[in-house]
Amino acid sequence: MPRITASTVAEHRANQERLLLDVAHAILEETGEIASMRDVAVRAGLARSSVYNYFESKEALLQAMVQDVFPKWTERITGAMAAEAEPSGRLVSYAVENLKLVHEGAHAVGSALAALTPGEALDEQATRMHRAIQEPLMRALDELGVADSEGISELINAVIHASTQRLESGQPFDQVEANLVAVIEPMAVGLQRQSAPTHRAADAAGT
Repeated sequence: MPRITASTVAEHRANQERLLLDVAHAILEETGEIASMRDVAVRAGLARSSVYNYFESKEALLQAMVQDVFPKWTERITGAMAAEAEPSGRLVSYAVENLKLVHEGAHAVGSALAALTPGEALDEQATRMHRAIQEPLMRALDELGVADSEGISELINAVIHASTQRLESGQPFDQVEANLVAVIEPMAVGLQRQSAPTHRAADAAGT
């Protein structure tokens, strides 16, 4: 058993799990691939067998990485959208913030998850991730009264996906961001204009 370096066994375990997650994230960002348990152990300064005390497999480690990263991703997107006064601005903010996160490498966990052989646990986790990231966008579209919110959501995410591909092919971030905004902003403003008569009619009916 590894030497205890914290005041309690529980605290030591939490510290070791944090160390292993940080190491695994760093290797993934550097290489674009899921690290082997051996590589994680070497980088963390632990015996390979010690890593298995915390994560029983590479897939279990990846699942823990997803649980670690994606709540922060969702929180950041939600926070950026909340800073916008207009619903149209929230749609643009959603797109831009997703692009920034890709630029910063946060999407690497999702890409690694998608590359794994599908399994029940991983498929379920991928579905939860997708829903969590989509929720703030769907709320903004519902606020605008968009009739086909799912269809519009798919269009917006398709543009974001195309933008991330351009980014990953080496195009400068500023240019990709400008192109993304040039497509999403007119769409968002148009949706807001379409919703305005409906909102005015609803307000008039309530008076």
